[in-house]
Amino acid sequence: MKTLNHIPSLKTAILLFATITTTLLAENKETITHSFLGVGKANQVVIVGEDGKVQWRYGAPASDGWVLPSGNVLLALYGTKDFPNGGVAEIDHKTKKIVWSYKGQQKETSTVQPLPDGKFLVAELGPQPRAIIINRKGKVLKATPLQCQKKNAHMQTRMLRMLPNGNYIAPHLLDFAVKEYDPDTGKVLRSFPTDDRGRAKRDWPFTGIRLANGNTLIGCTNGNRVIEVDAKGKIVWKVDNEDIGENLFDDACGVQRLPNGNTVVTSYHAKGNAVKLFEVTRDKKVVWRYSGMRAGFHHFQILTTSGKPIKENTWK
Repeated sequence: MKTLNHIPSLKTAILLFATITTTLLAENKETITHSFLGVGKANQVVIVGEDGKVQWRYGAPASDGWVLPSGNVLLALYGTKDFPNGGVAEIDHKTKKIVWSYKGQQKETSTVQPLPDGKFLVAELGPQPRAIIINRKGKVLKATPLQCQKKNAHMQTRMLRMLPNGNYIAPHLLDFAVKEYDPDTGKVLRSFPTDDRGRAKRDWPFTGIRLANGNTLIGCTNGNRVIEVDAKGKIVWKVDNEDIGENLFDDACGVQRLPNGNTVVTSYHAKGNAVKLFEVTRDKKVVWRYSGMRAGFHHFQILTTSGKPIKENTWK
């Protein structure tokens, strides 16, 4: 009976297949690294490099932020001595001086988004919650009332964003809904509820992101899950601690969908050595995690992945 050693061509083919397979496995196990902007109360504002070290820091509490093409950092600020009701500020990356600012007119200023025309969309919380458009002089150019509860200003809305069609999308936490608004009339065009499991689960929507496929990605804070819903509000994908097999979700506030289809989530309540940010694939595998800093982030912006800039960085 002939052994494998007596069949050179077959032996060579098997060895070649094994070599190729090993190489592919090694390539697939390449370590993922990210740099990012992180904002919050305890950590304030930091830019963290792919090596996990803080590269830049700004000493003010913030709830939303962006690294602009100029390298400057745009922030929605929590209330401080200089900004009693919060506000918006662009910070010079080199000098850390304020380039321009806007002081909030109500109780809180929760979010800011840079717009393509050089203006900015801002969410103001308080007795008359509203979405406003401002310019770099801090002048209010347009105001749209937001339809949400008024008893708790802090929990009115987060991560207000303008969609490509010009409409606004606003997650209203205690209303358990992400609402899409007509910016001219303030009319609610669509509403995506997040209380499908009952309100005791506290699936308060913090982030509502309209994806390129038309679906909406929602971070459900205290509910410790992220859901993706279609145009009718049906959940088509979700991920939580049970799905990933470990307790990484700990107040899922900020969320970002990367160009590769993976989702990055922040755990705001994470403390000490716990994981503060993690990336999960469509099939719910955790492929990256960050445990630095003393506390979690309210929101973040992934800047680079494995040395390459994230150019399509709008899904946050």
